Amino acid sequence: MADHSRCTTSRRIAAASIALIAALATAPASAQTTTTAAAAKPPTPAASSPATTLAPVLVTGRSPPNAGVAGWGDTPLSKAPLQATAIDAVQIRDAGSRRLSDLARFDPSVSEAYDTEGYIDYFTLRGFVIDNRFNFRRDGLPINAETVIPIDNKARVDVLKGLSGMQAGTSAPGGLVDLIVKRPLDAPLSSAFVEWRQRGSVLGSFDLTRRFGVDNAFGLRLNAAAEHIDPLVRSARGDRTLVALAGDWRLGGGTLVEAEVEQSHRSQPSVPGFSLLGDRLPSVPDPRLSLNNQPWSLPGVFDATTASLRLTQQLGSDWRVVAHGATQRLRTDDRVAFPFGCTAGDGTYYPDRYCPDGTFDLYDYRSEDERRRSVAIDLALHGKVATGPVGHTLVVGALRNVVHNTFPSQAFNFAGTGNVDGTAVTPPAPQPSGPVPGFDQRSTELYVRDAVAVGDRTTVWLGARHARIERQSFTSPFVAASYAVWPGQSVYASWGEGVELEVAPDLPRFVNQNRPVTPAKSRQTELGFKGGGERLEWSVAAFDIKRPLFGDLGACDVDASCERALVGTQRHRGAEGQAAWHAARWDLHAGVQWLHARVEGVQDSALDGKRPTNVPALTLRLQAGHAVASLPGLALQGGASYESRRDALPDNSIRIPSVTRFDLASRLQRRVAGADWTLRAGIDNLLDRRAWRESPYQFSHAYLFPLAPRTLRVSLQADL
Repeated sequence: MADHSRCTTSRRIAAASIALIAALATAPASAQTTTTAAAAKPPTPAASSPATTLAPVLVTGRSPPNAGVAGWGDTPLSKAPLQATAIDAVQIRDAGSRRLSDLARFDPSVSEAYDTEGYIDYFTLRGFVIDNRFNFRRDGLPINAETVIPIDNKARVDVLKGLSGMQAGTSAPGGLVDLIVKRPLDAPLSSAFVEWRQRGSVLGSFDLTRRFGVDNAFGLRLNAAAEHIDPLVRSARGDRTLVALAGDWRLGGGTLVEAEVEQSHRSQPSVPGFSLLGDRLPSVPDPRLSLNNQPWSLPGVFDATTASLRLTQQLGSDWRVVAHGATQRLRTDDRVAFPFGCTAGDGTYYPDRYCPDGTFDLYDYRSEDERRRSVAIDLALHGKVATGPVGHTLVVGALRNVVHNTFPSQAFNFAGTGNVDGTAVTPPAPQPSGPVPGFDQRSTELYVRDAVAVGDRTTVWLGARHARIERQSFTSPFVAASYAVWPGQSVYASWGEGVELEVAPDLPRFVNQNRPVTPAKSRQTELGFKGGGERLEWSVAAFDIKRPLFGDLGACDVDASCERALVGTQRHRGAEGQAAWHAARWDLHAGVQWLHARVEGVQDSALDGKRPTNVPALTLRLQAGHAVASLPGLALQGGASYESRRDALPDNSIRIPSVTRFDLASRLQRRVAGADWTLRAGIDNLLDRRAWRESPYQFSHAYLFPLAPRTLRVSLQADL
């Protein structure tokens, strides 16, 4: 009866959507508009565009001019000697993205890593899993991403691809993610948004901005969202809320004060991965099935409060000083019925997969009241100076970051035997084992960057960041040179180092549980060529990244039997390219990445020279948009994604097949009753392809995650 009710509701929503499309489509021509309605900026005819596609803003010419992820202040990403992607709020909304992991569809260098419903988001960049503790920034300041990060109040997400040692004191190689918060606008904006997603998720949000006072010196922007989460995956209902307020004060005399605060909450059961069945790759199960469906299963709860204050003071026309501070408070209840290994009926123990008959050991995992607190203060001087015929674009600064994490109690207890059908029921085992060692870190970083312009065509890029973490000190240098071959086109070469700080997993099987491992350095060499004009934008790059490989030593089958340590080197050599072609009514965006990733120098000869797990050798992304001439305001959008085979085990003995996915979307814009209306509809996984989408080897265990089933979404936005 419940399924019939949901089906009826879906039909009614679909019928209402079709009726609304018809009503808007037949609106008088005088009431039509092609304005780009978005939460990121107020609707204005000057910003109109016949079509907006699912594709990202490429760094070859249309990226935001002052994206701090590049590291050189006012220097645009299109001229910096690196590869990066900027994804704005319009693209996020057109793609129906709800969380950070949804942004993987925009760039071939970005892929998923242990990405599952109801849990935090993980990325891989250039084949490396980036560290949620050290590789995320918020308006340039470090944050901890071991939480669920809302994107409703983000104007843009910048993704730096490659080593980030110059931009971050400690970080895993692969890249850096910077979340740009929505700030008050110059013009008023009142925007409301509602979305329904199959099977019954409903999201409502609004975005308000106003200026007031003498000469509009004060500005405020309020974002709020509430969502009932009812995904296609069963036993995974939840809810989330967000309230975010940003303000600024233009004092005059070149002084700008900006403040913002964000509070978010999400409660939802997480969905564990499937696994190998003995020595075989199982067929893909029903993607709606959750193995976290015990009667005692509790939701994971993620609460976060983040606030920042930034003061910018102009010192003449070419210099400014920026003081920026932020604090973050995270509280988490991480709870799940967690499948991990199995013991077969004949006594055989499979530590990294499930049993051949589909059974597994089920653990009651509860880490209650996790607290993660951090404070970051950055002071920077930006300026330009000329020494004879040579120009310098300088950034000099210091960053202080204090992290304090506590984990009062944890349970990781055997609860019984589960199965991949999700039908086995076990008793709970919630007895806590006692407090877990906390993690504190204090770091001070000094950095300098200089873009040295030698003539009209040549620029030498120099940078260094010196980080002192507790009693250890590291310096991460960077040097590059770029040459403008033709106007708007440049070639560059770069070399840099980074420092990676590994922390052992928070599991009792590790003797160094939740403790840092000796840091080690990564190195990268990159060659790139990028350019473009009004119709065509493009970028290509070849890179070679070597990083320290951390792994698990020991049996790892009982408590205190494992040690996380440096075990070898992981090397990724590859090439990537992106292109965007713009015509009168067409927009085409394509991207490709090829990776030759290998593990080197490990003690186990069976693993030496093998491909890392969960890393496809070839990734393709394609997006297309077409503005329908016969129906002004209607844009049709399509996307395709291909990822080649991935290894499920470190010895490369089992792989998951390649996966191809197609998406279809549309948006219709009209001006009715004094408001700009935008109706969006989309179908993800259009062909309802059933496949394994990723194979992370997490916590010394092989996991498999299925591709989400075909999903329909419909949304309506009104901008006043």
